[in-house]
Amino acid sequence: MKIRIEVDNTIKENEVIIRCSEINEDVKNIQIMLDDMPLYKKCITFYRGDTQYYISLEEILFFETEENGICAHTIDNIYTVKYKLYELEEFLPGYFMRVSKSTILNTNHIYSITHSLSSSSKVEFQNTHKQVYVSRYYYKPLKIKLLEKRR
Repeated sequence: MKIRIEVDNTIKENEVIIRCSEINEDVKNIQIMLDDMPLYKKCITFYRGDTQYYISLEEILFFETEENGICAHTIDNIYTVKYKLYELEEFLPGYFMRVSKSTILNTNHIYSITHSLSSSSKVEFQNTHKQVYVSRYYYKPLKIKLLEKRR
């Protein structure tokens, strides 16, 4: 694999282009690493009461808008974060995905999806009673993302 860096001081935004003859595991892994890069720039502090917590994003099942702000759910706990949902969406790693107006979920923790043609589909997580609903608008993109992860 060749790596080439071109410096052009006239461009306004950096761009990474991957040229390949086929999409193989190496190319997929590079894409995942690039998608996850913003994670290293932004550190999320989680709050519960007066206590600050420093939790790995991998432990988060989903972020959800609630009456007191944005909450992050793990298997056992609920924390608040000081970000808006759209801000989280910008810098969370690629395995997070918005699935409704009020929810971003960690696709790595999906245990099951109960599809509904007439309303939202239910997503369940392993080893917890917690669940979220995927709006009809986001159902197909979620299914595509899950299929891509299997390849």
